[in-house]
Amino acid sequence: MIGKVTGRMDYRNADHVLIDTGSVGYIVYCSERTLALMPAVGGMVSLYTEMVVRQDLLQLYGFPTIAEREWHRLLTSVQGVGAKAALAILGTLGTEGTGRAITLGDMTAIKAAPGIGPKIAQRVVNELRDKAPAIMALGASGTQAAEPDDDLVIEPVKPKSVAPAPQDGSAAAQADALSALVNLGYGTGDAAGAVAEASGTDPEADSSALIHAALRILAPKG
Repeated sequence: MIGKVTGRMDYRNADHVLIDTGSVGYIVYCSERTLALMPAVGGMVSLYTEMVVRQDLLQLYGFPTIAEREWHRLLTSVQGVGAKAALAILGTLGTEGTGRAITLGDMTAIKAAPGIGPKIAQRVVNELRDKAPAIMALGASGTQAAEPDDDLVIEPVKPKSVAPAPQDGSAAAQADALSALVNLGYGTGDAAGAVAEASGTDPEADSSALIHAALRILAPKG
């Protein structure tokens, strides 16, 4: 299994790049969002990868962060969602948008990805709603970009500062939930308030349950 590829980019196309590692050149398929982060041809690049093997096909898919690779794996676990369809969802929504859409049951957002129809969007939401918080809870550790040695090409996402989690209930679960919400783009104050409210309702809730509840609290009303 090839988990990471680092080297010089020989060329780029609409949906893939060729990375020369010095002895082997790897064709790696990427989302539009990932391609936009790439350097010019000749620059150094590093991507976490997922190998997709079929009877007549072997392809590598590349991701700037571990979290995005884990999202890709989760999306392709849904029947009817192939590797390229999962890449389309991530390219359209990003990891944060994908997590928010699935957790809140926003099928319209999922349908915005090219090639994703209403039935597939509904299946993604229904099958992954309970699984999504586990990846969201990766927090900052999952958003660190792959680095090509000393030449940083894809800037790592810097963890946002997180306020201490409230102390009632499970502090660890609240801290994980707070970290996930902040990395989704919510303000620290709003996120902390939602986590505290969710924990007050269910003091024994784990991080996944707290993320679900807090996102419902933070969802726009009306």
